[in-house]
Amino acid sequence: SRPPQGSLLYLDALGTAFPRALTHRGTALLHWIPGCHRAPAGWPLPTLYCTPAPAGALPSRAAALRVQLLFALRQRALRVLEAGLAAELHDALVALRTEWPQLAQELALGRLSPHPGLPEGVRDKLQALLTPDAARAAELCAECARGFEGIVMRLWPQLEVVVVRTAHGAERLYCDSLRQADCQGLPFYCPFYQAAGALLGVNLWPVEPAPRFLLCPDWAFCEFLPYPANKEPCTLLLDELWEGREYGLVVTAQPGEYRCRTGEVLRVAGFHKQCPMVEPVCRESQTLSVRGESIPEEQFCQSLCRALRMWPGARLIDYVCVESSLLGDSSGPCAPHYEVFLELQGLRDLSEEQRYKLDQRLQEDFPVYKSFRFKGSIGPLCLHLVRLGTFTHLREALGSALPMPRVLREEQLLRLIQGSVIS
Repeated sequence: SRPPQGSLLYLDALGTAFPRALTHRGTALLHWIPGCHRAPAGWPLPTLYCTPAPAGALPSRAAALRVQLLFALRQRALRVLEAGLAAELHDALVALRTEWPQLAQELALGRLSPHPGLPEGVRDKLQALLTPDAARAAELCAECARGFEGIVMRLWPQLEVVVVRTAHGAERLYCDSLRQADCQGLPFYCPFYQAAGALLGVNLWPVEPAPRFLLCPDWAFCEFLPYPANKEPCTLLLDELWEGREYGLVVTAQPGEYRCRTGEVLRVAGFHKQCPMVEPVCRESQTLSVRGESIPEEQFCQSLCRALRMWPGARLIDYVCVESSLLGDSSGPCAPHYEVFLELQGLRDLSEEQRYKLDQRLQEDFPVYKSFRFKGSIGPLCLHLVRLGTFTHLREALGSALPMPRVLREEQLLRLIQGSVIS
């Protein structure tokens, strides 16, 4: 459970920066927590949200986000659009792009369509909350017919801010995509920093573009390891950190879980009243390494985006990597290597020369990787294109409201994405 101070600090910071954000039923929530009705703010807050709590507890992620989107569309005077993850907002807006005629019909009739992930009993309860709204349905049709660039501000003209619980690491890709297209002109606010299932920090500066989190000493016991780690690392406490340095995070927060290495790396951005303000840097579990070369997820993403600029007309929607050891015998006799799966818009095939650009980019950006490639200890990177919508299905298969992994470690998820390869 989240310390109540965290929710109060969040609401105070939000209300100070955006005075009309706490309007009665002025917040729509897009967040899937199967079996749990709690909002990311820490409690149901029924007077704040226009979204019925049972919608987020549906067994199907896709059904939950779709129903929540429908209830958000009913409320034209929204002030805040809130999501647990940026990926959830991204996928809800993808559903808007593909299903807006049906959503408009449901708004006009005030009736939920049957859905495989929507149990009949829950559907009846949600159905009772709907009333026909032909005018809003007509407005939805008119705006969607104009295109989807800036669609969020056009559908909710009084919207002030987009709140996402997690906007760093893997979620940054979705935030950047939303800012450039659907959510043009809107500020994004990431209020909380969580790790090991505990709330550790809060962002008190909603209008700043890069989130900084104030670590609160009463919420959990945090220790820090210098990063990169020494041969005999010694943990440090909150008052022993230095501004500008990076640390691995060790947390004691949950009963029975003591001194857990979270795999999170933080950079100390400064201090606020003697408490450190931190910026998440990377997740160690998402580092690529087949020979000890260690390519962090953030740096890999930067190299990928630079390679992408050499593919005219291509826009990156999503990606994931696999180390060849997970492939088993199917990897063949070649040296250990990376397999990269991309979902692109604007391209359905890549030439061998284009595919090689990513491997070439990695060699330019990471000298150790280049050295192993030159020796033949690491084989050439294999790049695959997958069909549109693959990563939405992958997030459904993950079965939890956690940030998207960038390095797959499970064979079941690998088989799912291999089955979607088109090139």
